[in-house]
Amino acid sequence: MFFLAGRDRYTQRTLLRDVHDRLTNQPGCEDVRYRPSRRRPRYVIADVDSPAFLADSSPVERARLEVRFWYPAGVDHEYYRINWIEPDRNLMLGFHQDGDHPDLGPCHIQLDYKDEPVDRYEAAFLDAHPLSVLEDRLKQFPSALDSIRWEDERPSLPAWPV
Repeated sequence: MFFLAGRDRYTQRTLLRDVHDRLTNQPGCEDVRYRPSRRRPRYVIADVDSPAFLADSSPVERARLEVRFWYPAGVDHEYYRINWIEPDRNLMLGFHQDGDHPDLGPCHIQLDYKDEPVDRYEAAFLDAHPLSVLEDRLKQFPSALDSIRWEDERPSLPAWPV
């Protein structure tokens, strides 16, 4: 059993169960599931009806949310990746709090296109309970997605931060 420090016996499994429950109640989220399995969850994934999730028009009808929280040894806060993925456009926009890009601080937003990073910018570090972080990031996706600009059939995030 893996306990998240400072979260009063809050386990990774309990956290992912709560993420699963939260996404199950999110408008537009469908077929919410664990990966690789319910018995050994590492991610929570949801298929998304984009217009319903964004409460607005969307250039795509379907997307996917992938949420992962983990707590590596030697770090005093949770790591996470909360990704919006549009398979039809081979596009991914994600909030990542991890150790991958220390030059951007503890948290960044990343835009990938055709499985290659296009843009990365520092994002606010949210020192809050993981479910509060999830809530804040879900609220940021509509404006972050609106800030994507396409030029010569290539996306970018020129207006970040939003």
